[in-house]
Amino acid sequence: MQIRTPEFKESARIALHDVGLQKALGNVKNGFPGKRAAAMARLPEFDALRDQARDVKNHVIAHLDLYLEQFEAKVLENGGHVHWCRTSEDARQTILKICREQNARTVTKGKSMVTEEINLNEFLEQNGIQPIETDLGEYIIQLRGEHPSHIIAPAIHLNLEDVADTFHTHHHTPRSVDPKVLMQEARERLREKFAAADVGITGANFLVAETGSSIIVTNEGNGDLTQILPNTHIVVTSIEKVVPTLEDMTLFLRLLARSATGQECSVYNTLSTGGRRPGDQDGPEHFHVVLVDNGRSDMVGNEFQDMLRCIRCAACMNHCPVYGAVGGHSYGWVYPGPMGSVLTPQMIGIEKGALLPNASTFCGKCESVCPVHIPLPKLMRHWREKEFEKHLTPRTARWGLGGWAFMARRPALYRKFSALSNAALRLMAGKKGYIRKIPMVGAWTDWRDMPAPSGKTFMQQWQEKQRSGH
Repeated sequence: MQIRTPEFKESARIALHDVGLQKALGNVKNGFPGKRAAAMARLPEFDALRDQARDVKNHVIAHLDLYLEQFEAKVLENGGHVHWCRTSEDARQTILKICREQNARTVTKGKSMVTEEINLNEFLEQNGIQPIETDLGEYIIQLRGEHPSHIIAPAIHLNLEDVADTFHTHHHTPRSVDPKVLMQEARERLREKFAAADVGITGANFLVAETGSSIIVTNEGNGDLTQILPNTHIVVTSIEKVVPTLEDMTLFLRLLARSATGQECSVYNTLSTGGRRPGDQDGPEHFHVVLVDNGRSDMVGNEFQDMLRCIRCAACMNHCPVYGAVGGHSYGWVYPGPMGSVLTPQMIGIEKGALLPNASTFCGKCESVCPVHIPLPKLMRHWREKEFEKHLTPRTARWGLGGWAFMARRPALYRKFSALSNAALRLMAGKKGYIRKIPMVGAWTDWRDMPAPSGKTFMQQWQEKQRSGH
């Protein structure tokens, strides 16, 4: 997946004028937030569960090495294999080696953002192995040659007519906009892929240190067929997904579906604990877990550590006004929305990802809906600070901030300047009460009118009240 994050502004401009995309994004605004709110209302202890989940995650991050080693020991005890991969290249090569050991020609895949992160599909294709996405949304966008625009609803940027055109082109069937017909088409084509696959690859929503289990949460059942039918099951996930016990896992499951889709519980919650044992009627013979770091261990102990609590529910982007306006592809890499605005600079560098933490209104909605209380606005501010320290911000912005800092350190001068600016803005507004254009702040007034100050400055009003004794 090519990194197009530095093109965010241009991509966002195009997205704002894309009629089809804007129609599809309406489904995000009208669907997920309302369903989440209804699910919360049915669970009075929801906020208490959020507090518990935050505390469990903080404990795990503080002892991440301990729980990962415990998880590895249990996987080995159950006959599986664990592979530690510091980089995307390490992970790709590890997965390729496992596939070649099985003489794999086709690989079925469950939905996994980490495999998007390491660019696995393209790599496998380059090495003569055909990956087949089996999640319906992932299957649709794979046919279209696209990448996910959302971490739980990868094809949410498309409308029904887009899917109909895609299936008509690739399936060579009569065009239909009946969802049942389209679903049946996908089933028929994927069934033969499930049966023929040599290797199945899934992600993991959580890893359980107590038992060495991985769990996937789906609504389609494709993940079960992906990991049960082939001879080899490979779990590809990141190191922060581990939780101590099965009981802890159930805590997060109570939060995950409600935060993501507004469901009480996902349709399928599937645990995998090693390969097929003597007497088992099905299941893979070989079980591998590929643990991907990709800069996450560097976050432990620094100002971005809170981001490691993320359970990938997408609540932050479902409620984000910026994501809701421009969609996921505008962000230019794997993770969109507020969580992507924190993760992406960590993984590709602030030099390439600096626009994302600035693509925020800082309304705070993302933090208020996060099931594990991640302070996303604060973390984005940390990236803005790093951007400023590295002199990556535009020169005019740096001059403006420098000027403001100069005045702020000189209160008397600041008050005089504020009073003069206040008067000048009222003069510019005249009887209209607003200003259409202000020199040097065109980025703001090109798109909105500036209300004129209504009266005296705060400091002038404060001083008058102090003198009057109020």
